[in-house]
Amino acid sequence: MAAIIAALQQQIDAQQKQLASQRGELDYAQLKIRVLEERLRQQMIKKYGKPSETLSDLQLELLDGEPAVSSEEIESEAVSGPLPEGDAEKTATRVPRRKNQHHPGRNELPAHLKRIEEIVACGAGQCRCGKCGAETKVIGYETSEVLGMKPAEYFVRVIKREKRACAHCIEHGVATAPAPERIAPKSIFADETIVEFIIRKYCDSVPLYRQRAILIRDLGIDMALTTINDAVLRVGELLVPVVEQMKRDLLTGGYIQADETYVGVQTPEKKGQNHRAFFWQYSAPAKGVVFDFEMTRSKKIAKEFFKNYGGILHTDGYVVYEKDIGTKDLIHACCLAHARRGFIDAIKVQAKGQAVDARLERVVALMDDLFAIDRQAREQNLSLADRQALRQERAPALLDELYALLAAMEASGAILPQSVAGKAVNYTLKRWVELTQFMHHPVIELSTNWAENSMRPIAIGRKNWLHLGSKEAGPKIAAIFSIVESCRKLGVPIRQYLADLLPGLADRSIKQLDSLIPAAYAASMAK
Repeated sequence: MAAIIAALQQQIDAQQKQLASQRGELDYAQLKIRVLEERLRQQMIKKYGKPSETLSDLQLELLDGEPAVSSEEIESEAVSGPLPEGDAEKTATRVPRRKNQHHPGRNELPAHLKRIEEIVACGAGQCRCGKCGAETKVIGYETSEVLGMKPAEYFVRVIKREKRACAHCIEHGVATAPAPERIAPKSIFADETIVEFIIRKYCDSVPLYRQRAILIRDLGIDMALTTINDAVLRVGELLVPVVEQMKRDLLTGGYIQADETYVGVQTPEKKGQNHRAFFWQYSAPAKGVVFDFEMTRSKKIAKEFFKNYGGILHTDGYVVYEKDIGTKDLIHACCLAHARRGFIDAIKVQAKGQAVDARLERVVALMDDLFAIDRQAREQNLSLADRQALRQERAPALLDELYALLAAMEASGAILPQSVAGKAVNYTLKRWVELTQFMHHPVIELSTNWAENSMRPIAIGRKNWLHLGSKEAGPKIAAIFSIVESCRKLGVPIRQYLADLLPGLADRSIKQLDSLIPAAYAASMAK
């Protein structure tokens, strides 16, 4: 009997072990299914969703049944609906967003604009009294203002340079008035026309071929596209030394935000397709923006740019910035907005019918509380020192809770490392030191939004002008983007700046460049 009992016990133990193993495999399979469901939802969101943080399961299910539907076609549906389902108590901890302020009413038009009065007379029946028939008198006006405009006026400027000679002294020859300084001395276009080409393309994203079509439509002028392109690239060529000075000015500061974005380039080596090149962007508040065109996204580009830099470098999580960049004194900081974005994505991909993980929502709420500190500082127009004092007062408790929560999520084993949530947790913990550098350096912003916003003109532009014509044009176009975006960031009127800067720029001394950059121009305007 003892032998039988022992044998049965062994069978029971083996079955229990097998059952435990199967349960483990089942748990793993369920987690794997969740990861695959997350990836499927990510693809659906990428295909159908908007980049906002609100998207419901019902919308995705509805859109998946619609053939060839795009995010532009379903904008009204995509922006509605809550985040994936969760208890009201879980979302109650969210930091409330600022409510949109009420519109103050009809906008007042700027006082500096020229006023042209247009008097609307009363009709004949209103000019005589309805009771006695006497002629009525004007006692005032009911006044309203509307913004008017004149279509662009093109004209031919005839430049006549005087030629003088003495009637008695033939041997002295003829004296001709000097030619006026122009952006492109041999171009058929006047300076203001070339500036308009620049603004329309690099501010308004209107390709040159469309601008050529406008000239044909409105004026009947069939100008060769190469002629327009040569004038634009001439501007880029002139601006390259100015941007080099902007680069030197940026590197002498103690804080730089960096980012990069791709752009297509036509090359002889790739017939029928574009080479994937990159605009590397470097910027700092009050110092403008520098774009550097490169044919690669290799680490050697960042390494070369920052080889002598020992300040603070603020970037996203791109690995090329993590090691062997700059001098030994360089301090690397990472963007908290990128970390937060990972947890927003993790909330979005929660499976249908599954309650939102309260821990994910708490992480987002804690990060929002950190951003709320800086938002309060901006609204109160605090100095960097006062903002840092506010951070030191309120941020430590938030960071302690955030780190403890992330560490517990990682140690729980309930989140697969390759899931969206797992990647978000790993990303944040791996870069925790870089993400919290703002606690030690007042100048560091919580995010690299300054840099990311500077990339938008390129992202919008490449949807219109599609690619660059050659890699030789890249540095010139990067120079134009640097000036245009710097003027926008610093509040410098771009037309006025280019009109003042470009004529005669090629003949100016290199020692004058420091006073010609947009930051110096903005400072002179403020005086």
